[in-house]
Amino acid sequence: MNILPLYEVPEYAEQVTDWLWHAFGEGVPREFFSSVIAHSQKPGALPLTFVAVDNDRLLGTVGLWRCDLITRQDLYPWLAALYVDEAARGKGLASQLQDCVKSYAVHAGYSELHLWSACRDFYERYGWHYIGDGLEYPNKTVHLYRYSLTGSAGVTTE
Repeated sequence: MNILPLYEVPEYAEQVTDWLWHAFGEGVPREFFSSVIAHSQKPGALPLTFVAVDNDRLLGTVGLWRCDLITRQDLYPWLAALYVDEAARGKGLASQLQDCVKSYAVHAGYSELHLWSACRDFYERYGWHYIGDGLEYPNKTVHLYRYSLTGSAGVTTE
């Protein structure tokens, strides 16, 4: 199994777009996710999408985005759109995808990452620190997390 930037294997772009739209696209047109994926095809620029591939089979995806929550543009950058195919779940791939983004972010000079999730008690097991709630458009409360890439814990913010 390899985790690669999507720009190295662009033939998976349509499948990634469909995954993200079905998993996260409630009320959002597919074109939104297609645009994110299309603009994540440039090395060294954000957004950046990674994919896990095994024997030409797409297993999962994750992104490093400039912004994933419009109401919290003060937080930057974001681990976003983590998705693992149902057949590949329960085998540690979510952790491996997160580690890939964390490693890339360290090498890019970032000191922390952020993410939001509608659920609790998933990301904590990977070392993420809950920092408060945020508001996702149009009126959905989500949970915010920070991951320190330098070893110090995140500070609670509102």
